[in-house]
Amino acid sequence: MVSWAEYGELATLFFFQAMATSMWLVPLGRILNAQGLGKLSPYAYATFALAAFFSPLIFGAMADRHTSPSKVMRWLAAVSGLTLLPTTFSIQQGWSSAIVLLLLQLYAITASPTTSLASTIVFSRLRDSQRQFGPLRSLATFGWMCGCWLISLINIDASPKAGYVAALAWFALAAFTLLLPNVPPPAGGPMTFRQRMGWDALVLLKNHDHRVVFLAVALFSIPIAAFYPYTPTHLQQLGFQRTTALMSLGQVTEIISMFCLASLFARWRLKWIFAAGLSFGVLRFVLCALNQKAWLLAGITLHGFSFTLVFVTAQIYLNERIESVWRARAQALLSLMTSGFGSLAGYIGAGYWLRSCTDINGPRWPLYWSGLAISVAAVFLFFLVAYHGQSTGFRRGLK
Repeated sequence: MVSWAEYGELATLFFFQAMATSMWLVPLGRILNAQGLGKLSPYAYATFALAAFFSPLIFGAMADRHTSPSKVMRWLAAVSGLTLLPTTFSIQQGWSSAIVLLLLQLYAITASPTTSLASTIVFSRLRDSQRQFGPLRSLATFGWMCGCWLISLINIDASPKAGYVAALAWFALAAFTLLLPNVPPPAGGPMTFRQRMGWDALVLLKNHDHRVVFLAVALFSIPIAAFYPYTPTHLQQLGFQRTTALMSLGQVTEIISMFCLASLFARWRLKWIFAAGLSFGVLRFVLCALNQKAWLLAGITLHGFSFTLVFVTAQIYLNERIESVWRARAQALLSLMTSGFGSLAGYIGAGYWLRSCTDINGPRWPLYWSGLAISVAAVFLFFLVAYHGQSTGFRRGLK
């Protein structure tokens, strides 16, 4: 059994990683708008998606076969803080768009692997991930919320100063990892170039159910990515100002649903947990499409149920169905499919979709959100038809 001290360590790891991420990622769109760089917003978010194509797999392979995951996390957190400093300064000083995007890309390369790597470190120390992971993962959500609250509390929702505060959070995470045990990776030996790049993880897609889960979550990531950059703008147009804090409403229901995961796994098939999450996704965008203050806030609030029942369930699925020597790469491959393929399509596609929904009076938000609702409904139908739920795989089956 995991001791309370170990629980505290793992919870703190999740907390700092999510807090550092949210402090920059959530207000980034408004920061760029305030500095006259609003047109860069979809491309700025796309840097995280581009990094997710290779960075998590490379560092996931390193953590699986070469170096202690805690050490990998330490260096990634430290370098993330260091790269965020010049990135923030470039935006503050109005440097050229090319330099701003280049610095954002460098930051994204080191920051993007930390989410899957944190989950790998936590999973490696749990005995029963179905029961234990949800409550621990809720601390990441709480950390995300605290990051948003802090940015709004000191009123820097649209200021580059948020980047400097986020850099301090990354340095705090790097320092905290010194307290974590340097557990050696489960597999050793020399690595081929293919293994160093993490490309051998693609073999996991040969399993039908694995492939369906990866594809469904990746497709769901497209409308989710379209949600993050423009919801603060919609909130602002409806009269709200402290938008970073309001965006954390979804994290309240995220925490609630994470504490319910163990009960859901005991009573429901995995297929219906996924289906429920996708259903919440459809409803969330329908509520946003009503274009009223209360309904938009309700839609943001439902984000937590949708996110947990799809993305966190997928993480637990991989931990239960994949051998230990593949787990870091499996979580990294999930990051590639979601934060890479899904988010890149979402960030870039959302920019084009919003422009097509905009007239002389501004964005037609009901049309924008309705399009996203239809896309989630399509993913819902795909998953219901394609997922078999057979108890095949590397470990015990999750049906």
